[in-house]
Amino acid sequence: MTTKLNPYLNFREGTRDVMDFYASVFGGELTLSTFADSGGMGLDESEQGKVMHSQLVTENGLTLMAADVPAAMAVSNNGTLSLSGEDEAELRGYWDKLTQGGTVNVALEKAPWGDTFGMCTDKFGVDWLVNIAGAAS
Repeated sequence: MTTKLNPYLNFREGTRDVMDFYASVFGGELTLSTFADSGGMGLDESEQGKVMHSQLVTENGLTLMAADVPAAMAVSNNGTLSLSGEDEAELRGYWDKLTQGGTVNVALEKAPWGDTFGMCTDKFGVDWLVNIAGAAS
């Protein structure tokens, strides 16, 4: 798997409806997981049903991701860019460069879903997600 750069939209709520709409527009396979699906992530019970991650992948190669942002986090004004893949050295290298002069919002470490994941804001205010695929089971 090669490293991919994808748009990642953020909403306070309503991601499920947004992504259902985009699936009706573009077709493809839509997957969704809630915060509850990933062990709650320490959020209040009222936010457990929010979409932690959604991904629409179309047959012609389009990928769009989105999430509901918990109340304790700011919603990005310019969306989020997502880097994902299997090449740990490559992705950690990008992470190291993106965080120079920026802010680490979630440390790049093992996540409940088995991958290595982190969130940062670069020195220009652009939000990034980095996901390094875990070993296949």
